[in-house]
Amino acid sequence: MPDTQTPQNALASLIKAAKEAGDGALPVEKWHPEFCGEMDMVIRKDGSWWHEGSQITRAPLVKLFSSVLRKDEDGHHYLVTPAEKIRIRVECAAFMAMRVDVENAGEEQVLFFTLITGEVVELGANHALRVETDADSLEPTPLLHVRGRLEALLMRPVFYELVEYAQEIKTKHGVQLGVKSNGIFFPLGPANIHVGIDSDEAE
Repeated sequence: MPDTQTPQNALASLIKAAKEAGDGALPVEKWHPEFCGEMDMVIRKDGSWWHEGSQITRAPLVKLFSSVLRKDEDGHHYLVTPAEKIRIRVECAAFMAMRVDVENAGEEQVLFFTLITGEVVELGANHALRVETDADSLEPTPLLHVRGRLEALLMRPVFYELVEYAQEIKTKHGVQLGVKSNGIFFPLGPANIHVGIDSDEAE
């Protein structure tokens, strides 16, 4: 089947296969079905899911699709079940982090991010935070590792709140602003620059 062709009844078939795959953390990295084609489905930068131009508003359906989502070495995102592998488009990140919670302080501080799917990710060695900074505007794009090659984009208000917990450390490159979680320091941008987002761009 050509890569650009959408399989007939692909959406219904995918939903059925995903439900049959079970609940919880699915071993999508271990599934290697044949590539079935590309579906007109996109995860927009705001975290919303769209199919053939219509937004998917049913939270259980978004959660179901999220459970079988995978990003491969080729940089593309796929919905994967034991029987099917369908490519979709992702504008920025696979998930959106809508909340941050902080426990303890100082060296004992731990940060937890809640995704729009309801999943909670603990910032640390297994789930790192990286911030891409635009070379011209210095606008940051904060991305949290979720699983596999999948990441979550932090909503702007979440990033603002994160900056409130930030601390400065001196490095060989200069003063570095960042946050600590599980004893690990995560930079919020390059050294010696102000970290922030223009207020008129905040969501």
